[in-house]
Amino acid sequence: MERTVPAICILLSKDPLDPREPGYQPPQTLSPSTEDAERRGGLLRTAQILLASRCYSHGKQETDEEFDARWVTYFNKPDIDAWELRKGMNTLIGYDLVPEPKILEAALRACRRLNDLASAIRILEAVKDKAGPHKDIYPYLIQELRPTLNELGISTPEELGIDKI
Repeated sequence: MERTVPAICILLSKDPLDPREPGYQPPQTLSPSTEDAERRGGLLRTAQILLASRCYSHGKQETDEEFDARWVTYFNKPDIDAWELRKGMNTLIGYDLVPEPKILEAALRACRRLNDLASAIRILEAVKDKAGPHKDIYPYLIQELRPTLNELGISTPEELGIDKI
């Protein structure tokens, strides 16, 4: 039985660097001309400028008040859904900060609008975890949020006994 080899295999089996092959062209020696060196130098300078400018911030620096207002507005949206609530809290907890009580109040009110008690308790747990070794932050937040928690009927993880699990 005779096998036929596809043409592509035959083409690939030839050595393109073999001087005996038709169409062989010897490699050109690379000698840097002054024009090439100038062009490469210009490219290098352009790359350095681009790299340096990438490190600068072109955006407007947001103040703490603007940051707080942006998140309060986000959580106060009347049509916020559970996914947006979780996404917002995930993003907020990802920042290197503990959210202000007014932001947490807006998030807890969003939980109440959604009738999502579990998310409200998770928010309190996340804030406690975010406070980390700073033991005075979480009690301060609970003290500031106490009227809202009472109004909305939300218990803290400590009141529910789930902080020890």
